[in-house]
Amino acid sequence: MTQARRMTEALGRTEALGRTEALGMTTGMVYLVGAGPGDPGLLTLRGGELLVTCDAIVYDALANPALLALASVHERATPVELHDVGKRGGASESARQDEINALLVRLGKEGKRVVRLKGGDPLVFGRGSEEAQALAEAGVPFEIVPGVTAGIAAAAYAGIPVTHRGIATSVTFVTGHEDPAKDTTTVDWSALARAGGTIVLYMGVKTLPRIAAALVGGGMSPETPAAAVQWGTHPHQRTVTGTLSTLADVMEREGISAPVITIIGPVVALREEIGWFDRRPLFGKRIVVTRARSQAASLSERLRAAGAEVIEMPATQIEVADPGPLRSAIARRDEYGWIMFTSQNAVRIFWDALRAESLDARALARVKIGAVGPATAAALLDCGIAVDVSPDRFVAEALLDALRDRRDVRGVRVLYAAAQGARETLQDGLEELGAVVDRVELYRSVPDGAGSEELRARLLDGGADLVTFTSASSVKAFVAAVGDDAAVRVRAASIGPITSAAAREHGLEVAIEATESTIPGLVAAITAQFA
Repeated sequence: MTQARRMTEALGRTEALGRTEALGMTTGMVYLVGAGPGDPGLLTLRGGELLVTCDAIVYDALANPALLALASVHERATPVELHDVGKRGGASESARQDEINALLVRLGKEGKRVVRLKGGDPLVFGRGSEEAQALAEAGVPFEIVPGVTAGIAAAAYAGIPVTHRGIATSVTFVTGHEDPAKDTTTVDWSALARAGGTIVLYMGVKTLPRIAAALVGGGMSPETPAAAVQWGTHPHQRTVTGTLSTLADVMEREGISAPVITIIGPVVALREEIGWFDRRPLFGKRIVVTRARSQAASLSERLRAAGAEVIEMPATQIEVADPGPLRSAIARRDEYGWIMFTSQNAVRIFWDALRAESLDARALARVKIGAVGPATAAALLDCGIAVDVSPDRFVAEALLDALRDRRDVRGVRVLYAAAQGARETLQDGLEELGAVVDRVELYRSVPDGAGSEELRARLLDGGADLVTFTSASSVKAFVAAVGDDAAVRVRAASIGPITSAAAREHGLEVAIEATESTIPGLVAAITAQFA
């Protein structure tokens, strides 16, 4: 869901309904949308607009599930209809093309706004034009939304440009379903061999040996560089290289199977120089993110940017406590000399309550502010509240050390904006310094565990390299969700010593601990470990 939320925010307030309303349409509408080859970030803006406003989605097996999640981000009167039609390599469970055509026509005639989500581009070996013909014949309005085709994207993610000045000035996209050994074929392989440039082959795993033989027979050198890209643009993308005469054997030896894009031509040699996607520091690493659902985006995005495959299992979710005590404290704000914050959640909830009373940062002009950690301090500054004390170490003990020599703590009333179940360290320490502490619990972390059964099975099968923890509560919730036996099967990365201690108490191996207890610090520690 995190990627879905991120993409939805990027769409802003744009509504796809505008086009059909502008056309005065009262009937249904079918949108043939290219989903791209796998990376959700390659979906077009128009495609995203339609997914968040449609009534039904008819999708292929190669469409990334993160794209389907876009449809459920916005509140709806009725849930979006999801129709899985397969369309993966001729699998028996795939719907026949005539059945898909009939489904699109039926949904359109029912007055629905339908997204036909197709892998890659709908008109590049996607049979989108056949679906458009069926819709046109039935009188159902439709729109074609191009997508990024796998032949370009997979090559680019492998570091292979399909054209390059002085090396290849043309590119040919061709289907590998055409068997050159057949009596009749629509592909002139000999002409392709003589044309030069780059050949990008779709769906050609089984026929590659015969295609290679036909190209060599047509005059292409058997030493022509060639590459196969499996699951292009996905976190588990794999790329193997060879020559026209050896690539099929390399693919068999390495276990490369569909979906595959094959690139043939001198441009393949440029991969050694400009390959990037699979050279990122965390490429191929599978990392579990257990932050609360509302907070996971920052950590997940940073890990993905470093190349990791992120498995999100929100171990906790934030539940706001009874707002009465906080409202009372805000009403008595002039009684306090200090307000102490130990988390971004506390800042967000406090600020929302302040604004609900038609107040802003000016209401705290006479109060000093303490914060544990730069992330909490930054969250306060985003609200226009500058922090008076924020220690270098990101634990309550460090905040107490920073306050110890001050003369404006003893005898002063302090508001401690806390989480339910938080350690007593800060409150006890402030009272030892002579402060009068009013502890107001703003929220609690409650177990979420969405997808825990699937993750448990994956962990028991060795399907993750690392699990990340950003709080002691997330450790507890994670172990409760997946079970002790599965939890100890994966090494842990912790944001700081308190969280590490909680992980070790549950028997987990803490392989990585951030030097700086922030999300960037945690990602930096993980990256350094694997690099």
